[in-house]
Amino acid sequence: MTKPRTLAHVVYQTRQYDRMIRWYETVFQAHVVHRDPALAFLTFDEEHHRFAFANLELMRPGAADAGSRGEIGVNHVAWTFASAHDLLATYKRLKAEGILPYWPVHHGPTLSLYYADPDGNRMEFQADALTVAEANAFMAGPAMAANPVGVIWDPDALLARAEAGANEAELLVMPDGPPSPIPATHGL
Repeated sequence: MTKPRTLAHVVYQTRQYDRMIRWYETVFQAHVVHRDPALAFLTFDEEHHRFAFANLELMRPGAADAGSRGEIGVNHVAWTFASAHDLLATYKRLKAEGILPYWPVHHGPTLSLYYADPDGNRMEFQADALTVAEANAFMAGPAMAANPVGVIWDPDALLARAEAGANEAELLVMPDGPPSPIPATHGL
């Protein structure tokens, strides 16, 4: 059975965007690898990002629950698998148990599947699609600026390709397509 090899990152939803970023820069001596008005990604080590922040003042202005503990806080926790093959094997195992992802998205740096547990806590299961240097360049470049969310992909189609013998590099290629909408289940 495949398991994640490491905790990758934590994403927070906040209405104190600038203050949160400064706090994590100070406390963790982190630096920003990508920042726009809606999203920021920070790291302090070899990972392309350890923290991300979603600016709810921009994404959900005037929300009825603005600032409540259910609205702000952790959006999801991400776990990295050793390979796309391991990620797809986990998808197959969970699907057989009736557990399906609510969002399959290729972010560019990662091939990702998002799941919600019975309490609605969100998990991202991912396989790195780029090296750290490539991911940092991607996040600092025009592709991330043009599409900071990613592109939807079909887990069943990719699983079939993997089972037919596709190699790791082939499985990790970001598909062409428009920017993915963010599902309501994702909380943003």
